Amino acid sequence: MDYIAGEVLYVAKPLNWTSFNLVSKVRWKLQRALKVKKLKVGHAGTLDPLATGVMIICTGKATKQIDIFQYQTKEYIATLELGATTPSFDLELPIDGTFPTEHITRTLVDEVIPRFLGEIWQVPPAYSAVKVDGKRAYDYARDGQEVELKPKLLVIDEIEILDFSLPVLKLRVVCSKGTYIRALARDIGLALGSGAHLIALERTKIGKVGLEDCWQIDDLVLNIEQLDKSESNNDVIIKE
Repeated sequence: MDYIAGEVLYVAKPLNWTSFNLVSKVRWKLQRALKVKKLKVGHAGTLDPLATGVMIICTGKATKQIDIFQYQTKEYIATLELGATTPSFDLELPIDGTFPTEHITRTLVDEVIPRFLGEIWQVPPAYSAVKVDGKRAYDYARDGQEVELKPKLLVIDEIEILDFSLPVLKLRVVCSKGTYIRALARDIGLALGSGAHLIALERTKIGKVGLEDCWQIDDLVLNIEQLDKSESNNDVIIKE
């Protein structure tokens, strides 16, 4: 594998790692193994720290492919807790509101969920990386400032109910670039006449790349460490 010329790596992001942490770890390990001071490394599609799953990391000239991967559809498994919200609409922040759930039946869920299929307008969550006047929305939110975030037109290609056991609702979502699953959870909670936030999120696909195609980070690090022990890059195991 020629990381300097450019490689595309499929990696499973661990829980509580930021996307930046993962890229930095791979870059640092590669620079040490290849004995280079600089190496271009980037990723195609950020995941929140509390989300896990498929990330595509590109090195060298392969970073030019990042835009191609970013515009491919994404598949997620999202687990929502109904009846409660947090400011970030996930578990990063504590619950700030509780709502009734007694009226939520499987029939109501079956009626509401299809409303989110196809083109939808979505307002990003306050705790997001959207820029407003050159500053990230989450920076305003952490400072206690409210800013107006403009809705974006997105496409939900598929949305499937995998499990419903009040107060937990588990969904499979296939969507376009820029979709905030935390905002989708927020809007589903509202549509159900309640509230909701994510308690788990896993990205299972980017385009045709699935979790089964991905390196676990520890295995990838071990593989990279073999680079400076091998006489040739051909001795390194390649993840097909």
